[in-house]
Amino acid sequence: MAKINLRPWREELRAEKQKQFVVMILGAAIIAGGLVFLWKTDMDSRIAYQQSRNAYIETATKKLDQQIKEIENLKRKRDELLARMQVIQDLQGKRPVIVRVFDELVRTLPDGLFYTDLKRTGERVDIVGMAESNSRVSTLMRQFEDSEWFTDPNLSNVSAADSRRAGYSQFNLSVKQKTPEPEGEDK
Repeated sequence: MAKINLRPWREELRAEKQKQFVVMILGAAIIAGGLVFLWKTDMDSRIAYQQSRNAYIETATKKLDQQIKEIENLKRKRDELLARMQVIQDLQGKRPVIVRVFDELVRTLPDGLFYTDLKRTGERVDIVGMAESNSRVSTLMRQFEDSEWFTDPNLSNVSAADSRRAGYSQFNLSVKQKTPEPEGEDK
């Protein structure tokens, strides 16, 4: 007798293959999901690491900027102090010059003439004085011209003095101050 299998084996086989397919799809999806999770976790950790490096660089940059500002501030203060020191040295160096200028003003002053006002502006000295005669003023100008400490005398005004100083003329004169080269120095 012949054996006839009436079981729906094809449908069972198809159902079994469908189950295997679904399991494979689910397995592939789980593996893909796991890989995506691992990739995202790795990327997140890399991003966090890079952000921490960026934050470190930013704080280091801020520190360096602050140090640069401090250095610039110190340089500015140093330059100001050097400028002050230079001014002080110049003033100390010119101290004997001022004494010599006053001494030379007295040496060039002829008899019959006196100063009432002296004003120094830069290298120019403005002089207001009284003279017994115009010839005394011209003598003063010649002596300024011959002086080592003064040059370019310029008489701007000669007028009669007020009634309290009868017989005197008031004059306004300006001269340039020059500093002679020290003797014994080669140019």
